[in-house]
Amino acid sequence: MGLSGHATLIELPDYGWQSHGLAVGIANRVELSYARQNFDTRDVGTALGLGRGYTLNQDIFAAKVRVAGDAVYGEALLPQISVGVEHKRNRDAPVARAVGAAHGDGTDITLSATKLLLSHSVLINATARLTKANQAGLLGFGTAADDNHRLQFEGSVAYQLSRRAVIGAEYRTKPDNLAIAREDDWWDLFAAYALTDHLTVTAAYVDLGSIATFDNQRGGFLSAQIAF
Repeated sequence: MGLSGHATLIELPDYGWQSHGLAVGIANRVELSYARQNFDTRDVGTALGLGRGYTLNQDIFAAKVRVAGDAVYGEALLPQISVGVEHKRNRDAPVARAVGAAHGDGTDITLSATKLLLSHSVLINATARLTKANQAGLLGFGTAADDNHRLQFEGSVAYQLSRRAVIGAEYRTKPDNLAIAREDDWWDLFAAYALTDHLTVTAAYVDLGSIATFDNQRGGFLSAQIAF
């Protein structure tokens, strides 16, 4: 069994985002996790009539199962394939519905393929996600006009500079459901360093595009993960 925990901060021009959570791995086969996300609207909260510094909150309960392959070992052309489910519960459902969301909670289904190419020190991941989340669920799920799950893509590539240092990039497409505001895809450039065998720190430049009518939400990301 393995246990890990994380704490993450993102600083944007008009918003602040924070997440913390725990994950348990069982027999290199199953992962169960919980995360709490907090999205500080700062001055935007006043403009939206919510009050300055109003914080949107969300709980995420997730499970993932490895169904085939191995990320490191085994056949070179067979990646590790995992199926996951994420149930997201927005703790501010009345606000989500006020901006046009159909629901305050929703469930995502994911199919992921991951492979570490040891001879090239490159890690590649691709994920297909069925979702109807608005801004990852922080603004609810679906709309009255369109309450269907949409297929989205997430991909990442990382290069291992040394046993402890990694650099890479990620990209994530997102549905654009709400009529009140455009929703853009997300991407980032990151660097991670293992300070010890149990503690890893990651820093990134993130571009989250337009969020609730405020464009150019680009900023810094900092995360710490401890694992045993």
